[in-house]
Order: sequence, then structure tokens, then C-alpha cells
Amino acid sequence: MHKLASAFILGYHGCDATVAENLIGGAKFKQSQNEYDWLGHGVYFWESNPKRGLDFAKELKTLSNKQEIKTPAVVGAIIDLGLCLDLTTSAGIQQVRTSYRRLEEVTYVAQSELPKNSDDLLRRYLDCAVIEFLHGVRSNAKDTEIDSVRGIFLEGAPVYAGSGFFEKTHIQICVRNPDCIKGVFKVPANQLN
Repeated sequence: MHKLASAFILGYHGCDATVAENLIGGAKFKQSQNEYDWLGHGVYFWESNPKRGLDFAKELKTLSNKQEIKTPAVVGAIIDLGLCLDLTTSAGIQQVRTSYRRLEEVTYVAQSELPKNSDDLLRRYLDCAVIEFLHGVRSNAKDTEIDSVRGIFLEGAPVYAGSGFFEKTHIQICVRNPDCIKGVFKVPANQLN
């Protein structure tokens, strides 16, 4: 964990247009609490990538039978990462590795099974459990709570034959502490091309 990154980043949250307008008007973000959330529970943002945020909202519209998204939209947010579990750093990876080992021990003693990520890695039950376990251990130890979690994800098809670059590669931010969201703004249309 660290506070080594620059003070603020821009994050982009894909959602329904009505939700976007409400957020710009001052409504609070709803935290995701799914047991398959990639970085644990919190509010999700695409770092420095408004188009990917909008594309996600469009994908969610086609995948969801709940019709949570009628008109795909994206809002921008100014985020202070605060105390960040940064999975782009060696220290962050070590924290997660240790958390996994401890969760594995607890699961074994309880004669239970560890959750499993889906084969396509879209539903990350194990990853979510490991990160949530880490938050629980820190809370029980009365350690400072983690404000945000940050990770790089390689997704999509290769950009070209033999490529190590993938079409949907992104940095995702999960904000656990809503006070880290310093402002919300409408994304200019020219940033969505």
C-alpha cells in the first residue's frame, strides 16, 4: 500500500444517462457489492479512459436483463487514491499474495472450498474474496482502511497477430472510501471518439 502516486487521477464511470445526470447533480455513487467484483467492493472507474467507460456501459446494456442501462453514458470523476492497494506495484502484489495464503489457510481449517474465478475471468469470485479478506484482516487489526484498489487488466483480442497488446487493456480503480471522489464532471463528446 502506498500514497506514492500523484495526488489526483481522472476516472470514468460507465452508467445509465439518468444516473450520470444525477451524479453530476451531486448524487452519491452506488458501491458495487457483487461477490465477483474484480477489485473487491466499491465504486469502479476506468483510469484515464472515458471511451472504455462508455463502451462498458454499452456492453452492460446488451448483457443485462435487468435493464439497468437504457441509455449508456459515462461520467468523469476527480479521484484522490488515498491509501491505495496498488496492484501495479510489487508491494501491492505481495499484500494480495499474503492475503490469498491466509484465506487459503482459513478455508482449509474451516473445511470449505475457495471460490473460483470463471474461466473467462469476467466473474472473479476468488480475486474478490482475496481482496475482501485483506480488507477484513486490516479492519480486525485496526489498521488504516484502504481507500482504493488499482489494477491493470489485459482483456480482449490481440491488437495484431503475435501482439502482446490487447484491445481492452485498462487500468481499473475501485474506490472504497467515497470521500476520495473529489468531484464529478460531464465528459466532453470529443473525448469519446
